[in-house]
Amino acid sequence: MSVAEFFDMGGYALYVWGSFGVSALFMIIEPIMLRSHRRAVLQRISRIVRMKAEERV
Repeated sequence: MSVAEFFDMGGYALYVWGSFGVSALFMIIEPIMLRSHRRAVLQRISRIVRMKAEERV
């Protein structure tokens, strides 16, 4: 099997490599999104705690 045949994947190269590409893209994007959502949740919690502390004063 040559390198060209390997990358051609028996005529299914677009499907196979496209699937790998989409999977890799999501594996890169997911941690970034989780990090930003975590930061937003922590900011909301912090804001709520501050508001509750101000209500007590």
